[in-house]
Amino acid sequence: MPVRTASRLLGDWIRRTGAIWVEGQISQLRRRGSTAWITLRDTDADMSIPLVTATGKLMGEHGVVNEGDRVILQAKPDYFAKQGTLNWRVSEIRPVGIGALLAQIEQLKQTLAAEGLFDADRKRPLPFLPTRVGLICGRAAAARQDVEVNARMRWPQVQFEVRETAVQGTKAPLAISAALTELVANPQVDVIVITRGGGNAEDLLAFSNETLLRAVAACPKPVVSAIGHEEDHPLLDDVADLRASTPTDAAKRIVPDVAEELRDLSLLQGRSRRVLAQRLRTEQDRLNTLTNRPVMAQPTAIVAVQRERVQEAASRARRGFSSRLGQERIHLDNLRQRTKQQHPAGRLPAERERVAKLAARSLEKATARVEREREKLSASAGQLRSLSPQFVLDRGYAVIRTADGQLLKDATRVQIGATLDARLAHGSVQSVVIGSAADTQAENPIAPVTTAAVQEEWTERE
Repeated sequence: MPVRTASRLLGDWIRRTGAIWVEGQISQLRRRGSTAWITLRDTDADMSIPLVTATGKLMGEHGVVNEGDRVILQAKPDYFAKQGTLNWRVSEIRPVGIGALLAQIEQLKQTLAAEGLFDADRKRPLPFLPTRVGLICGRAAAARQDVEVNARMRWPQVQFEVRETAVQGTKAPLAISAALTELVANPQVDVIVITRGGGNAEDLLAFSNETLLRAVAACPKPVVSAIGHEEDHPLLDDVADLRASTPTDAAKRIVPDVAEELRDLSLLQGRSRRVLAQRLRTEQDRLNTLTNRPVMAQPTAIVAVQRERVQEAASRARRGFSSRLGQERIHLDNLRQRTKQQHPAGRLPAERERVAKLAARSLEKATARVEREREKLSASAGQLRSLSPQFVLDRGYAVIRTADGQLLKDATRVQIGATLDARLAHGSVQSVVIGSAADTQAENPIAPVTTAAVQEEWTERE
């Protein structure tokens, strides 16, 4: 078909389209006489449409419309067949007020809250000391200075990875999202701060944009929101892992205070020293208690106690034997008397033999008991002697002390010419060091003293 036919058919099809309501932002506004040409831009996408309206429509009952305003308008598409162009003819324009914007933000807030993007359990904690901090801010913004200066005052070695983007207008959400993606890809960045200075509600609309909010929610690294002042509260504050009331507050949250950390470290060191000193005092008290026990001061006291126990047992055995023997004698006398009375001449030898056996058995048990107690006493005495320091001295060893009374355990710690005091089994001698050598125990080992050997020597001495 010829061009005129194709153009006419396309115009007829477009003109059959009814009027619709369109929402967007006026990016260009050009007036000429009674006609105004408008370019309406989408607030979230790089897309626009041309519109034509009467100049009077820009000053309707709903207020004056200018470039940059967000509007809702009723328009009908119109096709000019001669030039092959498409225009939208506007019949009504209504500016979108702040109330309408806040209503849309509130609806978006409810949607995101229902999806769980505001839940506290999904928020991640900030690292204690990040390797590098990602910072998204406006170009030449004072908020950047607030974050960097205050953070370095707290921790001078902190490093920043800065991305300056648009933080206001229709392009801001996509620009901030792109900067966020770059910082996430940097492995050295541990935490990301999104910040800008204060402003009115319309200036902060970019930080309540759904595209940006979902990008922050999907970010694998902790994100800090530091937008405006304390009273400013865009939806980014609810989605971010941490909300800072101001850029300065964000600086205090992302890095610790070196002065506070040093002070805490000093407190911990002092506490550790006190605990260690207390532990040393406790152990020293325990050692003193063990040293002052009677068994350490007088080892022979144990032998005396055991001897007293054996003697007491022997005495009880003798008393028991005597008592039993007396009872048996009485019983025998009774039997004899009964025999005399009843003339049991045939039973007398048998009873005499039974009494003799009982007496022998009693004597045998008493003797065995005394022998067992004597063996226990001998074993206890042998064990005590094996533990006695005097026993070691009797075997030819000596206790060496330095001039200040300290025990000498290491030959390498004594100097030539030093005076030593050696305590022997009987008496003590003094000597002067003319030479020393390292430990040769590995080449000339000393045979260990066993309990059996000690008991054998003790028996020989007895």
